[in-house]
Amino acid sequence: MGWTGLKAAVLAGGGCRIEGELPPGAVARSTAGPGAGGDGAVFFSRGGRRIRIPLGSGGPARLIVHEDGRAELSCGGERADGRLEPVGLHCPRQAFVTVSESCVFDCVYCRVPGCRGARKTVGEIVALVESVAGSVDAIALTSGVAVSVEEEEEYVCRVVEALRGFDLPIGVSIFPTLATPARLHALGVAEVKFNLETATPELFAAHCPGLPYETVREALADSVPLFGRGHVFSNVLVGLGETDGELDRCVDGLVALGVVPVLRPLTPAAGCRNLPRPTPERLVRAARHLSRALDRAGLDPSGALSMCGACTGCDLAAWRDL
Repeated sequence: MGWTGLKAAVLAGGGCRIEGELPPGAVARSTAGPGAGGDGAVFFSRGGRRIRIPLGSGGPARLIVHEDGRAELSCGGERADGRLEPVGLHCPRQAFVTVSESCVFDCVYCRVPGCRGARKTVGEIVALVESVAGSVDAIALTSGVAVSVEEEEEYVCRVVEALRGFDLPIGVSIFPTLATPARLHALGVAEVKFNLETATPELFAAHCPGLPYETVREALADSVPLFGRGHVFSNVLVGLGETDGELDRCVDGLVALGVVPVLRPLTPAAGCRNLPRPTPERLVRAARHLSRALDRAGLDPSGALSMCGACTGCDLAAWRDL
């Protein structure tokens, strides 16, 4: 299966044995997403495709690093030559910043509430972006919920206003209110990602207590006319107990709205630490279904400017990896 099989095996494996010395600037530390609170990760790249590889010897992947930046990655019987990419902030080519590193909600799969991190000031965020502005193509903002959904939106909007002077596309991923799409669009945000997280409303209620599923779905639908098809995204976790049929129906429903699903393999953590990772075969099957759904809808995510849609390191992206 070549690249597709290699990436699926690495994503399903959850760790990597490193041989050789990692170059300066190669390790990404995460305060949100699948690596929050973990040991960090590196990004392996070949021919415009990339894989985020969590550090840690527990997984089946093997990465051989050479002094000149070349690297060899093998896993699941597949192998590729490539390079390690330098990280901007959190991922290559982006200043990807977590605004609030804590959350008042307690989604079962999420590490962020347990990390109990601080909220960055607007000045701190501007300084972070300034530190990498010459080496990135976009700014991306994500956030927990420090006080309330409404207060977090207000604060993130202030951050966006402060970052507009960098003249870079800005992507934002926060838990939305119904007013969020219009507010972010008015501020010049280029892309949004509002996460349904689960394949069904029932799984959302079980894993995200206190949060309204329908608000996310309505915000996604409202965002497409504002930001455009191919520039509105939603994470859907693979491995929370959904069937393949439920996952496919969720993908089809999002694509019908003009929303691009980002199929994120479950990282067993927090209250889901005992769940198994999805298999490589399941990740490939889901990505192929997504590819067909995107083709039927004439929806092309390859022009993504920011966030996970542009990076694709953590997911088997139908528009880049198949």
